Amino acid sequence: MSFLRELWLFMRVRKKYWLFPVIFMMLVLGGLIVLGQSSAIAPMIYTIF
Repeated sequence: MSFLRELWLFMRVRKKYWLFPVIFMMLVLGGLIVLGQSSAIAPMIYTIF
């Protein structure tokens, strides 16, 4: 959790708000990869791409 706090402070102090969408998309794609490996959701994820 300290990493997330430091990341938030970095973005707030240095005005790097453009990093929010980048980090969000990385989390979403990472979640899709994890879900797509061996679950019942995998066929639905493969139809998206």
